[in-house]
Amino acid sequence: MSTKNIHTDSGIPVKVVYTSADNSNPEASLPGQFPFTRGVQPDMYRGKLWTMRQYAGFSTAEESNKRYHYLLSQGVSGLSVAFDLPTQIGYDSDHPLADGEVGKVGVAIDSLEDMEKLFEGIKLENVSTSMTINATGFILLAFYVALAKKQGADLTKITGTIQNDILKEYAARGTYIYPPKPSMRIITDIFEWCSKEVPKWNTISISGYHIREAGSTAVQEIAFTLSNGKAYVKAALEKGLDINVFGKRLSFFFNAHNNLFEEVAKFRAARKMWARIMKELGATDEKAMMLRFHTQTGGSTLTAQQPQNNISRVTIQTLAAVMGGTQSLHTNGFDEALSLPTEDAARIALRTQQIVAFESGVADTADPLAGSYFIESLTNEVEKAAWQLIEKIDAMGGSVAAIEEGFMQDEIARSAYQYQKEIEDGSKIIVGVNKFGIEEKNDTPVLKIDESIQKTQTEKLASLKAKRNHELAMRSLTELSAAASGTQNIMPYVLTAVEHYCTLGEIADCLRKIYGEYQ
Repeated sequence: MSTKNIHTDSGIPVKVVYTSADNSNPEASLPGQFPFTRGVQPDMYRGKLWTMRQYAGFSTAEESNKRYHYLLSQGVSGLSVAFDLPTQIGYDSDHPLADGEVGKVGVAIDSLEDMEKLFEGIKLENVSTSMTINATGFILLAFYVALAKKQGADLTKITGTIQNDILKEYAARGTYIYPPKPSMRIITDIFEWCSKEVPKWNTISISGYHIREAGSTAVQEIAFTLSNGKAYVKAALEKGLDINVFGKRLSFFFNAHNNLFEEVAKFRAARKMWARIMKELGATDEKAMMLRFHTQTGGSTLTAQQPQNNISRVTIQTLAAVMGGTQSLHTNGFDEALSLPTEDAARIALRTQQIVAFESGVADTADPLAGSYFIESLTNEVEKAAWQLIEKIDAMGGSVAAIEEGFMQDEIARSAYQYQKEIEDGSKIIVGVNKFGIEEKNDTPVLKIDESIQKTQTEKLASLKAKRNHELAMRSLTELSAAASGTQNIMPYVLTAVEHYCTLGEIADCLRKIYGEYQ
């Protein structure tokens, strides 16, 4: 009998064999029933497949628009927008701090004019759009709603998501602008405004993805994400919002890594835990207790060595997300350790989802791994370990306090260090990196972003400012300042400013003067 000690990536011991004795607490509920361990829909993908999103955005709005039309023609059912760093942290393309970053990791969006070009020829009523944006999420949402209005869309039919999860930015990713308190106020303003104006919009995508990318384990990913979710719910309750209304518009965003069974167990455990959290916070409508989530395959698992191996990694991660019951999925291009994905790599990534959906049979039945002694035992172990972390965070006073004390950041750093140490000492094998290497000449074609984009964007900004009604633009910024200084919901004022062609940087700066910046 093997005496080798084997653990999952979260350090949960894996036994040689599992029997019914390991499943002391079998999940009795069915898919679509509280606590939703087995999925949020009774028939899962037999009723409707997950939304196949491909995350895309680079260079200018015009270039990204071409990629969106291409992806829609290839069978994508939802768009997912990547924004460049200046857009993410509230700087226009002509700002000195935007130098060298315009259009690099996503598309540059400075104004409603750019948003009009980004979605040219695409009816917003007919497409679900996810926007990966946090600190400036409220501005991008206003651009999107303003464009929908210009298209004559029925706002009650507009669907999509803004990430809008600022707590994980402080903990793991770093694209924050304002301190935690005013940031939480902006988020609850969005919850309140959307429930009236765009009721089908998912107002937040509480994100474990970047926590995992920063080096956390699967257990830490769900514990920290659900703790952050709890903090947003409490902030909304303090504002007097109805948990049964805003609870239905909360969504989550998780990572899928290579440890197939731990990943499936993680998704199942997260659903069960969130249902309990929402019930304890006062939700009575079961729809408000459902954890609905988007998944992206693990960017940090991709290797620059033998990049085509990444196609196999992404396939395993796709299976984990689907067998774990995701509502939408983005699959990474095999070349993303080298550059933004080329069109070929994006197509292969989409085809990976389509092959799993239409050829593998895993979508034919809800929760196909249920009842496996190993999966049920692992789901319970992941849940138990995640509750222990959540209890620690609760004892500190919740996520905001835990982030301010550096607890989450330290835990993630410790896990990342441990993981890297195991790769270096060879106890963790990464194929093509620390084992099975080859002499290779890397001739993978990469997508290059032209440096001239910043000049183009800067010229567009100058032209916009010259032709807009300057007086109306400045007046709308003054009114926004007054609302932000008081207790009024800022969203109607942001929308007015956007419709008068105020830029992203002008709106972000307007609030910087009032709230300051987080250091």
